[in-house]
Amino acid sequence: MKNRTILITGGAGFIGSHVVREFVNKYPEYQIINLDALTYAGNLENLKDIENRENYTFIKADITDAAHILEIFKQYQPDGVIHLAAESHVDRSITNPTAFVMTNVIGTVNLLNAAKEIWKDNFEGKRFHHVSTDEVYGTLGETRLFTEETAYDPHSPYSASKASSDHFVRAYHDTYGLPVVITNCSNNYGPNHFPEKLIPLCIHNILNNKPLPIYGDGKFTRDWLFVIDHAKAIDLVFHNGKNGDSYNVGGFNEWQNIDLVKELCKQVDEKLGRPEGTAAQLISFVKDRPGHDLRYAIDATKINKELGYKPSVTFEEGLSKTIDWFLANQEWLDSVTSGDYQKYYETQYSK
Repeated sequence: MKNRTILITGGAGFIGSHVVREFVNKYPEYQIINLDALTYAGNLENLKDIENRENYTFIKADITDAAHILEIFKQYQPDGVIHLAAESHVDRSITNPTAFVMTNVIGTVNLLNAAKEIWKDNFEGKRFHHVSTDEVYGTLGETRLFTEETAYDPHSPYSASKASSDHFVRAYHDTYGLPVVITNCSNNYGPNHFPEKLIPLCIHNILNNKPLPIYGDGKFTRDWLFVIDHAKAIDLVFHNGKNGDSYNVGGFNEWQNIDLVKELCKQVDEKLGRPEGTAAQLISFVKDRPGHDLRYAIDATKINKELGYKPSVTFEEGLSKTIDWFLANQEWLDSVTSGDYQKYYETQYSK
């Protein structure tokens, strides 16, 4: 479909910025509207390379403001929505669960209502793509994988809020016929990752000779997905997924946290020309967080068979690319950790 207008929420965040760049570069005939509230994790410096493109527009807006969201939908008339805006850090959800309900649940319903209003009874060529997480499925033992049929069993306020938003998206499909797709992804990593998450946090701490905090015994297991591969998967599902369906997106890369951090330490030492084991001396085990799920693992068979998706890199390759990016962009990392990056909107967009 030519000349589409696609609204991407959360497009200044980690995953969102890669999705925005993928669509702006790949589909010059599309108009891409990037909507982001620019909370602590939203960074417009992630998109400097495309901010002046003719097919790109940024709007600062909060999805919890229903009236403003409807106004934006009426003004730009998007025929596609890719919804990535979310509070996403589990530890923060334990401290302030209400913020997660407001953004992840109420914000999602506001977007669904706006899409339903402007599309009304003409859903042809329209699509609402909701991006979610594998954490909605709960935890796994040492075997089995999450499939699209796995029952929901969220354990943290974050995963409960995302599970609720998934259910609302399906309900709007079943009740109103809204054309929706849902993707549930595993842990993302890669360039531009905000340093509250494990991999960028460890890289930052190694560079600053600080402890590398590992929860519990470090044997919590996650499937890791390179963020650029995730952006390509979103592209595939948005354009070719079946209405009403869910697709699990994984990296086929299960790692225990302690093994991941040791591999990261090894690669950083190699890249900095230091003796192996230098960075690993910083590993520090800390008290486990409440409700910590033991293992997540995605079965991505469906998206592979139906849409031809598969990761482009192994975890070791993706981790190497990620470390290279952070080492080459230490100014970005310093800006993010100091909070200076939040000044970029005022200097660039308040002219």
